[in-house]
Amino acid sequence: MKSEKHTNSLIQESSPYLLQHAHNPVNWYPWGSNILEKAVADNKLIIISVGYAACHWCHVMEHESFEDEDVAEIMNSHYYNIKVDREERPDLDMVYMSAVQIMTGSGGWPMNIVALPDGRPVWGGTYFKKDTWKSSLLQIAKLYKENPEKLHEYADKLSEGLKSMQLIPESSASENDISLDIIIEKLEKNFDWKYGGTKQVPKFVIPANFEFLLKYAQLYKKENVEEFVKLSLTKISFGGIYDHIEGGFSRYSVDEKWHIPHFEKMLYDNAQMVSLYSKAYALTNIDWYREVVEQSLEFIKNNLTTKEGSFYSSLDADSINKKGQLKEGAFYTWEIDELKELLNEEFPIFKEYYNINSYGKWENNEYVLIRTQEDTTFLEEHKLNSAEFRKMKDNWSTSLSSKRNTREKPRLDDKQLTSWNALMLSGYVDAYKITHNEDYLAIALKNAYFIKKHLYKTEGNLQRSFKNGESSINGYLEDYAFLIEACIKLYEVTFDFNWLTFSKDLIDCCIQNFHDPKSGLFYFTSKQDQPLITRNYELSDNVIPASNSVMAQNLFKLSKYFGQKDFLTISEKMLTAVTPQLKDYPQGYSNWLSLKLNFSHNFYDVVIMGPNAKDLLAKLHKAYLPNILIAGSTVESNSSPLFQNRFKEGEDLIYVCTNGTCQLPVKTITSVLELIK
Repeated sequence: MKSEKHTNSLIQESSPYLLQHAHNPVNWYPWGSNILEKAVADNKLIIISVGYAACHWCHVMEHESFEDEDVAEIMNSHYYNIKVDREERPDLDMVYMSAVQIMTGSGGWPMNIVALPDGRPVWGGTYFKKDTWKSSLLQIAKLYKENPEKLHEYADKLSEGLKSMQLIPESSASENDISLDIIIEKLEKNFDWKYGGTKQVPKFVIPANFEFLLKYAQLYKKENVEEFVKLSLTKISFGGIYDHIEGGFSRYSVDEKWHIPHFEKMLYDNAQMVSLYSKAYALTNIDWYREVVEQSLEFIKNNLTTKEGSFYSSLDADSINKKGQLKEGAFYTWEIDELKELLNEEFPIFKEYYNINSYGKWENNEYVLIRTQEDTTFLEEHKLNSAEFRKMKDNWSTSLSSKRNTREKPRLDDKQLTSWNALMLSGYVDAYKITHNEDYLAIALKNAYFIKKHLYKTEGNLQRSFKNGESSINGYLEDYAFLIEACIKLYEVTFDFNWLTFSKDLIDCCIQNFHDPKSGLFYFTSKQDQPLITRNYELSDNVIPASNSVMAQNLFKLSKYFGQKDFLTISEKMLTAVTPQLKDYPQGYSNWLSLKLNFSHNFYDVVIMGPNAKDLLAKLHKAYLPNILIAGSTVESNSSPLFQNRFKEGEDLIYVCTNGTCQLPVKTITSVLELIK
């Protein structure tokens, strides 16, 4: 039974994660000035509990602790309790995760913090078992009552530590001081040449790492690095982390061979994987990579796309199993008898292809599909022809997909986030480049117009989140950075200069509200936002590239489109600021290293002018060219300095320039490729 004093305030929220906790006996509040002021007025400690809707261990702790009356009694008696959706409020997550990492040396979700009434943390961690959580909360409450000075003293020290983490040391080093050979040597020490990716377990993909390695391999003709990326992308997409029935990637693998995923499917992962595999296909022409792109976009279309053209956030790791219990992976796993019944005489072939054996077994007679062979090898061993096997695979997917759809589906997080939508927009553009599927471009444009209509305000600000017809929360740097990047990509496939103009408007807004002239970097939060205990920079590239590294790349490109040298100066200063980290910890700064390649290697402006400019553009996109910026027009235009004196009526001309020096114009893409190579 729920406590009669239950005053849980989350029922009014729109976040699916907060709504999951709306009926807990804990008196939860959303983050806001009202509860923070109340905590100060009542001199009461705060619990700040952070998670997200698709988080398995968040559900576990909710069931064990936050649904328990005894635990709720302790929390409600001694604390004001605040629930935070980390996806809606990455600023809060960033600040308090830094505190947890200082206190414990690691991080993760759920994240649980005890803070003083003023919001300064004094204790915290991630998942806690119920007894540990209860005893810890009682001890802290007792200490605060009997000797509050100790907690204040600790809060002072921790706050200083948090502030020191945001200090950017003066660096005299230029980007030229970085030896790429040494960087690659450091990265290679952690290459897993058996299964791909890095040697750590669990295994996260980190798309930005592979994008940098692809770019480096191409520019410096490093065949071994390219082979490692191909090995990795093949092993990842053969593994259970990839959904072989309906497409799409799970968040990470808990084992070294990419077999057993943490089953939640996040929009941001799938968006970046579509971009990564599109670029890998452009470089390698491996048909399987294109198939992964097309299957993944089909998954996005069927599961995470709204009628209005925006994209939902995620599908949960957990779903209801046959016993009516909420279980991780229940929607995705298979038992042998079930597969035999579905596949009949084709089961033996299916069994070999997807390893329904000891290699593919997970637990409790449950299997997760995993491949170990290229199709050509498999066909040869089993004496099958390609067309026959293709039809067989399609039938398998249809049968298993139909069966899965009779199961309880994982819960959907249906909020729509600007930055994640922008990543998916970029994914569709990158897929359009390699497929020339006009539907992909139409979906990308529909999403861009959705964002402009619903998440961009007339005063120039972006909003973070959209749900139930309303946008909310002032946008963060990542929302601006990823949208600017997506709009630049849109311009490079449409030649509609309005997308560049929009990008520049967003950059100008960021410089006004986020930029720190002293460090040259951008804060994660706008100066219009209510201050937190620290104002942070986001610098390291993780499962999503750092907003600062993306912004630096944007400034680099827009400086060329608009002839604004100050944009290039800011980009260079940002790169210089993180130079020491690039040297010491390159695996955490891969998108910065991609920017470094723009400065250290020839970077080309390719300007296509003339009535057939778009046809020429389509041919150019077939090649993997990571070190170019594309501009063009089918009519005379003065929109960009790149267009000046370059249009000749009725004639197609392509200009290739680098470092302010241009070659004589050429007329074919073949000639362009020769000039670049």
